[in-house]
Formats: sequence, C-alpha cells, structure tokens
Amino acid sequence: MLSRNRNIIVIFSLLFLILLGIQAFFMYKTYVVKEREIYRNIRDRSALLIDKLEERDRGTEDAVIKNITDYATKKITEKQFLDYYTTKNLSYRKILSQYMDDEFKKQGYEVATELKYNSIIVLPDSIDLLKKPINLYQTERPLTKIGLQTTGSWNTESSSINDDTKVYDRKEHFKIFTETNYQIVNIKQLVFQELALLILLCVFILGAVLWLFILTVKNLIKQQKQVEVLHNVVDNISHEFKTPIATLKIAAKSLNKDWNKENLPLVERQIQRLENLMKQLHDGENENEVNVINFEDWTNFVEDLQFANPETEFIFENKSIDNLPFAKTDMETVVKNLCENSIKYGATQININVESSGKTLLINVKDNGEGIAKAEQKNIFEKFYRIQSDNIHNTKGLGLGLFLIKNIVKKYNGNIDLQSESGKGSLFKIKLNHES
Repeated sequence: MLSRNRNIIVIFSLLFLILLGIQAFFMYKTYVVKEREIYRNIRDRSALLIDKLEERDRGTEDAVIKNITDYATKKITEKQFLDYYTTKNLSYRKILSQYMDDEFKKQGYEVATELKYNSIIVLPDSIDLLKKPINLYQTERPLTKIGLQTTGSWNTESSSINDDTKVYDRKEHFKIFTETNYQIVNIKQLVFQELALLILLCVFILGAVLWLFILTVKNLIKQQKQVEVLHNVVDNISHEFKTPIATLKIAAKSLNKDWNKENLPLVERQIQRLENLMKQLHDGENENEVNVINFEDWTNFVEDLQFANPETEFIFENKSIDNLPFAKTDMETVVKNLCENSIKYGATQININVESSGKTLLINVKDNGEGIAKAEQKNIFEKFYRIQSDNIHNTKGLGLGLFLIKNIVKKYNGNIDLQSESGKGSLFKIKLNHES
C-alpha cells in the first residue's frame, strides 16, 4: 500500500513538472511572438515616418549623392564628407524623435531608431568609401539594445560636367548598403501588459493543479495512517479478547468439576469486561443515558479494581456526595480507564481522590508508573492512539481508554490537566461541571 501510494505521488510529481515545463515553454513562445508582432508594427510604421521625413527635406537625395560623388572624386576631404552626415543627423534628430513619439504615443511605445550607411561601394572598382558605418538619421532616445534590425541596398549613379567644355565626361556608379535598427525601451512591460490575463490564467491553472496535488498527497498519507491504525486495532482487539475468553474457559472447566459460588462473580466480571470492550467500540450508544452517581459507587469502582489487580496498591479518598448528576457508567469509565492505563504502564501504587465542591466534581488519579514523555502527551487522547514503546503488543489496550475519557469530559464541559514526565509517574486532574 505504501509503495503504491509512493508511486502515485512520484508519477503525479513528474506529470506536474512536465505540465509546468509545457506552460513555461508556451508562455515563452507567446512572449516571443507578441514581441515580434509589436516590432513588425513599429518597423512598418517607422518606414513611413522616415519617408515622410525625407519628403520634408526635398532635394536630400541629390545632396547625398553629390556629397558621395565629391568625396569619391576627392573634391572634398573625409572630414567634410563626414561632417555633412553629422550635421544632417543632428538637424533631423529632434524632428524624427517627435514623429516617433507622436505616432506611438497612444500605444505607449518608447521607440528608439537609427538609419545608417554601413558601406558605400564604388563600382566597378568595389572600393568602400567608409571606414566605419555613419548615422544618417536617429532619435534623441539612444539605442541600448537592438530589438529589430533591417538591412537593404540600393544603386545610384552620378555624372560630372567638365567646367571648361560643359560636357558630361564621367559617370560614377555606387552601391549603398543601409541598416535600420529599432528598439522599444519598454518592450517587456508592454508585452507583459498584453499577456497579463493569459499569465494569470496559467498561474491559476498551475496553482489549482498543485492544490489538488497537495490535497491528494494529504489524503493518501491520512488514509495510509488510518489503514495502519486499523490493522493495529484489529491486532490488539484479538489480543485483548484473549484474557477474558481464557478466564471464562478456566472458570467453565472449574464449574464443571466442582460447583463454587465464588466463581460466579469472576464469570460475571469477565462477561462485563467483554461487554465493556464492545461499548468502547460503539461509544455513542449511551449518549442519552440519564443517571446519578452516589457516594458508595466510587468505593465499588475502586474495590473492583483492587480485586482485579491484587498486586497494585490503591489509595482512595472520597469527598463526594450522593446524587451527583453524572452517569454512573461515565464515571466508572473515567476511573477504571485511568487506573487500568496506569497499571498497563508499570504503576504499583495509584492514588485516587474524588471531591465534589459546589457545581464542580474533581477527580485526581496519580500513579508511580513509567510516566508519559512530553512528545506523546499531545496525542494520547486521540482515538486508537497508543504510546510508541519498543514492543507495542506487550502492553494491552485498544488505545480507546483516554479517548473515551476525553469525550466524557467534553460532554460535561470539563477539562483535563496532565502532569507527567518519563520515569516519574503521571497525575491526571479532571474537572467536571454540573448545573444542580
């Protein structure tokens, strides 16, 4: 049983981890797709913005080609060539930033972009005019990490005019390689905002599965303990019945050989003992019993205990009165269960004190037995619980005695106080309340 439950837990754990991995992978892929979708939207709309910017600066393309041609034909220096793009970049930086912010303000996108020339190749010589890329346009918000990159190339040509003859005497061919980079600075925040509901749903599903898993594990452990307790109870019931049955057999044989009235009380006590065992297993049958207990009843309880346990010394002090409104069966159960429990765990002397005061009944039972360890004390009143000793079968009992006492005390709105240490005996103080 334990092995089967362990296998179920292991399989359940593996399946949960697999589900967790699937959910994590699904969320990651969803995040990536959503991020790409946002960047594609940025790219398409930004391209239109850059075209709009170039339309604003008519003649830009001719100026750019002229600048390239002049540099290729060494009419201007490298510094003049680069200064042109630096000036152009600075003059349009604020305008481009304003375009971007206005375009994506509604969506809350914080966009940074740049358009650069990576190389300018002179054809057909394949000479690269650039030593490093130059920025043509960029926003005031700098790029710190490229989120999307697009590249392209275009061909152009220019003709030069001879100043003396005014005739086109040379054509220049160029191939320009461009690169456009985009970054949405707050991309993570944007994606998580759009996926918030999906993330919460996934977390809820995983939480629900985990909660069900924990409940299942707890139930399996609880059921396992109940099965173990049940097996122990069955074993101990069979063990507990052996003594009265064996005693009845001996008494029957004795009566068969020689009639002796002194054996009749012995038979009655053993029958009563068997009956009490059955009552303990069906402890709810006498809940509606109405009874009173008198002064001499307490004495009879102790005398029965002394007769059944001649090797144990009982010291009894009775300060009760007649007609106390407590069921006789309940009080007998309290006294006998406490005393029998003491005897089972090595007590040779038991002090019993019963005292009535006003609307309160006090029952104190003190012994010189093995005592009860602190770790055990919180559990001894549980049904079927027995103190874990080296060999639990050497100590008779069903683990019902103190449980029944707890229910009786609860029935009369009382309380139990236990004072005990291992090797120093035990003292049970019971206080019961009544109306009259």
